[in-house]
Amino acid sequence: MKQLGKLLIEEGMLDQAQLEKALEIQKRDGAKLGATLVSLGYLTEEALYYFLAVQLGLDFVEPKELEPELIRQIPSAMARKFGVLPYRRDGAVLTLLSSDPSDPRYLALREELMLPAQTEIRFCVATESAVAHLMDRHYPVVEADNPSQGQAAWTPPEGSQDVVEREKLLNPEDLLQGEGEVESVAGVDEEYDENKADDAPVIRLVNSIISSAVGRGASDIHLNPFEKAMVVRFRVDGNLITQPSPPPKYRRAMVARLKVMAKVDIMEKRKPQDGRIKIRVQSKTIDLRVSTLPTIYGENVVMRILDQQSLQLDLTKLGFEPAELETYLAAIRKPYGMVLHTGPTGSGKTTTLYSALSTINDPAKNVMTLEDPVEYNLPGVVQCQVTPETGLNFSMGLRANMRQDPNVIMVGEIRDGETADIAIKAALTGHLVLSTLHTNSAPATVMRLVDMGIDPMYVGSSVLVVVAQRLVRRVCKECTEPYEPDEDELLKLRLTREEIEGHTCHRGRGCAVCGGTGYKGRVALYEIMKITPKVEEAIYSHADLNDLTEVCISEGMSTLRMLAVKKWKMGVTTSDEVVAVTAAD
Repeated sequence: MKQLGKLLIEEGMLDQAQLEKALEIQKRDGAKLGATLVSLGYLTEEALYYFLAVQLGLDFVEPKELEPELIRQIPSAMARKFGVLPYRRDGAVLTLLSSDPSDPRYLALREELMLPAQTEIRFCVATESAVAHLMDRHYPVVEADNPSQGQAAWTPPEGSQDVVEREKLLNPEDLLQGEGEVESVAGVDEEYDENKADDAPVIRLVNSIISSAVGRGASDIHLNPFEKAMVVRFRVDGNLITQPSPPPKYRRAMVARLKVMAKVDIMEKRKPQDGRIKIRVQSKTIDLRVSTLPTIYGENVVMRILDQQSLQLDLTKLGFEPAELETYLAAIRKPYGMVLHTGPTGSGKTTTLYSALSTINDPAKNVMTLEDPVEYNLPGVVQCQVTPETGLNFSMGLRANMRQDPNVIMVGEIRDGETADIAIKAALTGHLVLSTLHTNSAPATVMRLVDMGIDPMYVGSSVLVVVAQRLVRRVCKECTEPYEPDEDELLKLRLTREEIEGHTCHRGRGCAVCGGTGYKGRVALYEIMKITPKVEEAIYSHADLNDLTEVCISEGMSTLRMLAVKKWKMGVTTSDEVVAVTAAD
């Protein structure tokens, strides 16, 4: 079993100097290490007992009350002698509450309680003050435990008794049978040893989930608490895939473990919290953006996986059609103006923007960003994170950036009219501005700016291109097979048999590589709206969305549906993906 001091150092709760000082004082005073750490102010009492529970592989609880019918199972004298309280009874399993489950006196506890042979004793951990409070409340000190002085008489249960070995009660090795090997996961400043068989089960379980998600190429990990289970899901290629559920008894401990790793308050369970974890998984450094949210069954945890090493910064490999790529490159290489991206969350806007910044980044240019949050670090780019709690929002940050002599500014998102107004003026006064909005199409982005109060004259003269993008799943290359689409499928896509002549459609059968889905990986669709003189004229004349879209198409814009159908004809994706991703068209 890992030593408490070593565990606390690995979790970042202590440093070596603090531990050595505590050990020195402990040796001098003869107190327990945990009590010494609390007295020095290095740990709170709650944090201390949480890590004691982790060390022993037990549940940490915060009891408010005990069940009256359980109190009679242990007389006052025995409760106070051993410092335990009856916490839960599930059939033949009796769970006792203790602040020190490793107390060697517990070897004799079963014999002195005279429990039936089939009864199994288990322990959970609470703080010393919580145990003392409940002890005083339910087991008041009375002379000789006289039943007439408020304590119900206790009758020993019938049956024989056997002493249960402490190792059988506390050994964590038997708690996660069948969970499999844990991949290498560790803090960025430590190396994880795959052979550490004595790691606590909760730590191994959390590590295994993270490692499995990274191995599957997931973008997010969801831990969803329900009444009787903790459901684990990975978002792979945009879709959530349910994983085997961990044992229900570990769900609170798993959340606490992740909160410790993310350096947020482990005792705060009533409000959302955000944190970050930097770890090394399978020889790669991974950032996890952690978000917790209270629900009726516990805290919901979602982790966004940010893999710096897998970030694709080559625009030519993102899925642009040749004509669209040429238009986009011409826009981002201009000295001033605005380039806007639109699309739902998870459509790849951040990747495209970072790729654009990487393409035009030059030591002779001052390239700055304003993001919420900063997801990846770009060499040579000055990146600033929005912190609304300090008053640094997008509009204030953009004003500050303008005073930093920038050549290129990337604004994470235009959320309000004030930010839009500042960004437009920056684009008109000699700066290249890249940003995002949330709309369904490229033409709708222009309408959104006008709705925000921006004069159409400013929109038409400042915006260079608008890019609407989506991600569609690719057909798995390992199990792809050609097929002939039927009439219903063509009707769904509004195509005729003549329009697909000469093209071969493909779909995936499902295999071990793609997890039976028939899809592996995704490809981007880019609807590029170039602001040509005719488009500019339509904006000035307050054209509605349909008219503006028709003008853009006449000027060479391919809509998302056109691009998706083209990918389908090439055998890259399926008709189901085409309809699902471009439903707005």
